[in-house]
Formats: sequence, structure tokens, C-alpha cells
Amino acid sequence: MSDNKIFKYNHPFSLECGVSLPSIQIDYTDRGPKEAPVIWIIHALTANSDPEQWWPGLVGEGKLFNSTKYRVICANIIGSCYGTTGPASVDPISGQTYKSGFPLITIRDMVSAHRLLADYLGIKKIYLCLGGSMGGQQVMEWAIQDPYRFDNIGLLSTNAYHSPWGIAFNEAQRMAVEAGIREDGTINPLGLQAARGLAMLSYRNYITFDLAQSETEEKIDHFKASSYQRYQGSKLSNRFDAYSYITLSKAMDSHHVGRGRGGVPHALSLIKAKTAVIGINTDVLFPVSEQKLLADYIPNASYDKIHSDYGHDGFLLEYDKIQGVLMSRLGVD
Repeated sequence: MSDNKIFKYNHPFSLECGVSLPSIQIDYTDRGPKEAPVIWIIHALTANSDPEQWWPGLVGEGKLFNSTKYRVICANIIGSCYGTTGPASVDPISGQTYKSGFPLITIRDMVSAHRLLADYLGIKKIYLCLGGSMGGQQVMEWAIQDPYRFDNIGLLSTNAYHSPWGIAFNEAQRMAVEAGIREDGTINPLGLQAARGLAMLSYRNYITFDLAQSETEEKIDHFKASSYQRYQGSKLSNRFDAYSYITLSKAMDSHHVGRGRGGVPHALSLIKAKTAVIGINTDVLFPVSEQKLLADYIPNASYDKIHSDYGHDGFLLEYDKIQGVLMSRLGVD
């Protein structure tokens, strides 16, 4: 759909790293009656502000999050390349594209931008805020910073702090992207393609590849698994900015709700919203132990583990199971 809106904040935007952007803009979608209960969806690493595109089984006409019943909002995150200020944007001071000069941002900076947009839209209460992976990290951080704005939150395949395992995966991807950066700052897309290939190994798992990419015993080359990896890499490099990929993956690494708050248990105890935590039994990137920890320390939280053959990507694909949890645990219908 082409009903994206732009919010421009023409004031300095302070970042956790200690520097400020001179201004920011945020690309967002806002669908449904203004007086309806608000569903605020926060996207993960490389998605955009239109959840009907990347969560079609849950968002849209006739789906759980139907904009005839709810006011459904989703904002493209700071650092991305889909209309919100990021490395692909022009620095209004220098007149040049930021590229590698874009400053370090954190999950908390992303939440600061969400809060600005919510205030601009006059939204004092959010019926349900939810997201998976890095989107869930933002939901959690927002619910800690601004606990009385939310009735309910949904945390899917996410964690209280990004693990050394997750950071190592992200660093390997950044190494691949950086290998494709030429001296003049232009990008060889092969670097981002290799990074995506690495990422797919963490988004899926052994079972996923065995089910979908197995071969006959006669084959000795040109394997389906090989072409799948190259296809996924090419698809991402055709739609996403490499500098944004570096920026956003580093923001994910920054995630730690306990920073400056006396540790994870105390930080999670600050959440007031009724919380549905969902883990996926085959997720090797955000294992279910991380979701169990959330449910242990968030005061009014439930925990459900769902089965998926798709690993971490199950949070984007297991529509019926996710819907079932949200309906039974939070009363969403």
C-alpha cells in the first residue's frame, strides 16, 4: 500500500552515544479509526513500516490486526533505509549522504523516536505493542521507559540483552559487508550478499535446510542449498542499504535492558503491561531460555513455546500459532 506518512522532527535528536542528529524524519503507516484501540507493531532488522507486507497472516483485512477494528501503527526505525533517517539519508549540515559517518545508535535511541512519534500522534495509551527479534527488543525497552502507556505487550523470539552468540553472528556479517566497501565509499553488493548468507544460517536451522534443500544422492554440484543462499543474498542486496545493515546490527548488539538500571531483573520488573512472551523451540539465534528469562522477571507475563520448523524466522511465519497465543493470553480478537 502507498499510504505511508512522514513525521519530521526539526530539532536536535540526542543519541545515547553522546552526539546528536540535527533533525530526523520517520516514515510510518497509521491505518484505522483514530478513536479505535491502538495496535503498535515494531519491525525487526530489515523490514519496513508496512506490516501488511511482511506479516500478512496477522495484519490486514480479515486478519487479527484489522484496521477496520484497530488503529494499526508501524514506524520504520531510525538507522533504516526505508524513509526514516539513517546512513542513506543526506546530512542537512554537510549536504552529503551519511554513509559510514552516521553515528552509533542503540535500541534506546529507536525507542526515543517511537515516543516522539506517539506524542506527535497524540497517543497516550497503546492497547497492544508487539514485535519480534529486534522489534521485540524495542517493545521491551519502550515498556520499561514508559510503562503506563501500554495495556498489553507481545514479545516474540527476543531477549533482555543481546547474547555473545548473537553479537558474534552480527560481527561476522559486518565483516562480510565491510569487505565489500570500496575506498571511495561505494559498495560491492557481494559483501552484503555474503552477510545475508551468514544470517540465514542463524535465522533457520538444520531441520529447515534438510526439509527444503535436500538433494538426490546422484548430485555432485549446483546444490539447492547453495542457490538458496545466493538467492537470499541477492534479494537483500537489491533492496537494502549496506551501511544501514551495519548500523542496525550494531544497534541490536547494544541491547541490554539492565544497563544503568541495576541489572536485568530490576529493569524487567518495571514493566506494567500484561505481557505475552513467545519462544520458538527451534530458534538457535534467540533460544527459548532467553524468553523464559523474560517471563520469569516481568511481573504480569505468560510464556508460551511454539513449534516451528523455521527456527528464528518462525516469528514471521507461524501466524496461526502466534494468533492463538495472543488471543488466549491477552484477549486480543
